[in-house]
Amino acid sequence: MAVSRLTKMTLLAERNQHDAILQSLQSIQNIEIEDIFQSDENEQWLATYFPEIEEIDQATISEYTQWLTQIDQGITFIRNHGSSTKKIKELPRKNYSLQGLEAGFNEEALISLLKQIQRLKQEWQKNEQEEQYWQQVEEWATQWYQFDVAPDYTLDSIAIQLAKVEANAWETVRAYLTNEKDIYFEVNHNSEKEVKFSYAVLKEKTSMVQNALIALGVSFEQLPYEETTTELLVKSKKALRKCVETTKKLTIEIGYLKDQVSILQFNEEIILARLTREQAKEKLVLAKHLVVIRAWVNQDDQKKIVTFLQKQFDNALFFSFEEPTKTQIATNQVPTKMKNNRFVAPFEILTGMYSVPKYEEIDPTPWMAPFYLVFFGMMVADLGYGFLTFLFTTLALKFLVLPKGMKKFVELFQILSISIMVWGGIYGSLFGVEMPFQLLAPTEDFMTIFALSVIFGGIQIYTGLFLAAKENIKKKDYLSAISQGFSWQGILTGIFIAAAGSLVFDSALLTSIGTYLALFCAFLVLLVPMIQSKSKVGGFFSGLYELYGITGYIGDFVSYSRLMALGISGGSIAMAFNMLVGTMPPVARYSIGIVLLIALHSLNIFLSMLGAYVHAARLQYVEFFGKFYEGGGRPFDSFKPTEKYVNIEEKLEENTHD
Repeated sequence: MAVSRLTKMTLLAERNQHDAILQSLQSIQNIEIEDIFQSDENEQWLATYFPEIEEIDQATISEYTQWLTQIDQGITFIRNHGSSTKKIKELPRKNYSLQGLEAGFNEEALISLLKQIQRLKQEWQKNEQEEQYWQQVEEWATQWYQFDVAPDYTLDSIAIQLAKVEANAWETVRAYLTNEKDIYFEVNHNSEKEVKFSYAVLKEKTSMVQNALIALGVSFEQLPYEETTTELLVKSKKALRKCVETTKKLTIEIGYLKDQVSILQFNEEIILARLTREQAKEKLVLAKHLVVIRAWVNQDDQKKIVTFLQKQFDNALFFSFEEPTKTQIATNQVPTKMKNNRFVAPFEILTGMYSVPKYEEIDPTPWMAPFYLVFFGMMVADLGYGFLTFLFTTLALKFLVLPKGMKKFVELFQILSISIMVWGGIYGSLFGVEMPFQLLAPTEDFMTIFALSVIFGGIQIYTGLFLAAKENIKKKDYLSAISQGFSWQGILTGIFIAAAGSLVFDSALLTSIGTYLALFCAFLVLLVPMIQSKSKVGGFFSGLYELYGITGYIGDFVSYSRLMALGISGGSIAMAFNMLVGTMPPVARYSIGIVLLIALHSLNIFLSMLGAYVHAARLQYVEFFGKFYEGGGRPFDSFKPTEKYVNIEEKLEENTHD
């Protein structure tokens, strides 16, 4: 239960085999391909043995990217425009082998389907443009309906103009038009925002009138169409009816493609896997006759990988392996791959949310897991809530094919549900109802629960200080192990002994022993930095600052009171919901009351679990990890398929034992 030991694998093969090799490596899903050209250590042998390296052809990557874009847009188009009477046929999540998945790829069928979608998309867009155009025509013709002059009608001495003005300026314009001689005007459209009007004027006065109207805020329009408004209205309504019919027809035709969404998703999964391989080629050495691949692999899987690949390629591959160098480890070039048993592995999610450990750093997951398990259960603490969580997670794991990440998350809550049930039994709570047996009654024994919370917190803090000392001993930094771990354990132990002697046992001897132990360990906290530092004065003040951290430990212990607070609050809210429904009349209680009770308890389960998830994690990240854990490692980036819609089986074990 630690960080996996890795080795760097170098693989040489004939150039013409590189596609098949990449597919096999991708099916293993347990290697990280190194970018050979980004590592300084590779520069010398690259220049010596591969002075001329072929550039990767980007045409295939561009083709795959274009296909993915078309598929994504096609699925969105079908979802948004297909007939609502047809249901989308999604690709069911199943387990596939990578080779089996790619065997189902039919390029011609995919291209044909994408062309069909593209044709429908173009027809839809054309119809939309038509509809938008005729809506504008109809709107214009409706507004200017009273303007009954034909566009080709002309007079030698009279000019006809179309104009508009804001509604609040119309009265001024109307007064001008009324008072001015040789002008005839009509209001054609009137709304709250603007007034549209037309007028006839002698041609010799056209410029004068236009300038005057412009000064009053009037703008002018030109006749945009060659038909009269009456003709335009008839024509636009007919065209719009045709657009509606076309839309219905296209909607039905697009709806039939909803059955093809699963095919698009299937092909998208294959193309994503192939695109990943094509992009990986940029990290390899592709010479004229050879391919060189370098990758980080799990030391325990080294023989299995070699056996699997040599079997696939008739022993035509050459392998070499080397341990990570100190420089690679120090510069964080070696990725981190955590390795834990089945019980602890789901808790890696929580460690990953904080930060994965560096390659040679301790993996905090197995140390954190039991504490998180206890704390989470203590904060939810209801037998009914725990049973429902266990039931739903178990059914999901048994009957559903879940994405691998989600499966791990569900497994985490399946484990946590056991702790919830245990603490629910201790508190005697079943959906907020007090059971006949209660080891601890939250409403009465809250001080006992508070003391228990602080004790659990103390155990975790002591564990964190022990791990801090352990990590420094591993680095052979024994003085830091004393000052950062053992001394603080001694200080806290001394304080507890002195407090017990003074407040519990009334023993001067215990009080003295505790006081001297705490003072001696505090002296070590001051002394060690002075020994380690070149400047003794600077070391003293550094130690003094470290010793000031005792105030932080008070806050740490208080933080664990949330174990009591959340457990009691969740149970109290559940009891309040039960009392609320219990006050209803019998008829309402056994009808709407049942529905209300289910809804309220569902809300309380969600809030309790959310609160427990966040606060239990906070206790790990701040009070626990802060004592010994740095993190900042580079997560192991497995070379594997995307698994967007399906799960790809890891074939290494199966093929190794054939």
